[in-house]
Amino acid sequence: MNNGYALELSSVELIALPSGALWLPKTHALCVSDLHLGKSDRIARRRGVMLPPYETRATLEKLDGLIEVLSPRMIICLGDSFDDLSAAESLDTSETEQLMRQQAGRDWIWIEGNHDPGPVDLGGRHLKEYHVGPLVFRHIADPKARGEISGHYHPKCNVARGGTRPAFLIDKHRVIMPAFGTFTGGLYGSHPTLRNLMQADATAVLTGTRALPVPFAATA
Repeated sequence: MNNGYALELSSVELIALPSGALWLPKTHALCVSDLHLGKSDRIARRRGVMLPPYETRATLEKLDGLIEVLSPRMIICLGDSFDDLSAAESLDTSETEQLMRQQAGRDWIWIEGNHDPGPVDLGGRHLKEYHVGPLVFRHIADPKARGEISGHYHPKCNVARGGTRPAFLIDKHRVIMPAFGTFTGGLYGSHPTLRNLMQADATAVLTGTRALPVPFAATA
């Protein structure tokens, strides 16, 4: 956890990890958002554009690495875990088996997203939102919420030497998580939607080799 960023939300200790996942040490819960598994399949079906079909495997292997290190008791997938419901059915046998191994022996929560608004036949619990003590996990932020952890927007921020990084957005009321999935776009932290959700003194935590906090205001 040396490269993570420790924070508190509603008096609950959290660690924003460089990978874009969120760790809850006391409950040994791991939260990931916007996996968008099967995105290349969905693009091929809807647009006829063929992309290398490796993003699902890369995302699951990234998740495997965290599971091996952290041994979570619970995994919360914060919505848009699949690029659409048909994408959930498009997983090949090895990908399905890999996901089943990840689920084995732990509580697995699928939060409903806008891309995957219904249950999938892959085990785990399927919920619109999930409460852990004072925290609520949901896909899309509610501006009136407190102690909220959400995803959906795939926030990203510019970095000093050019380019962008996916980023957590954090203030005293909420955490908006970056997309964990491979081959996902993002919404700049300067976008009015994110500026209206976050307080002026919010922090952006850039992902990468380490979780790097910067003032949210500086990312405009």
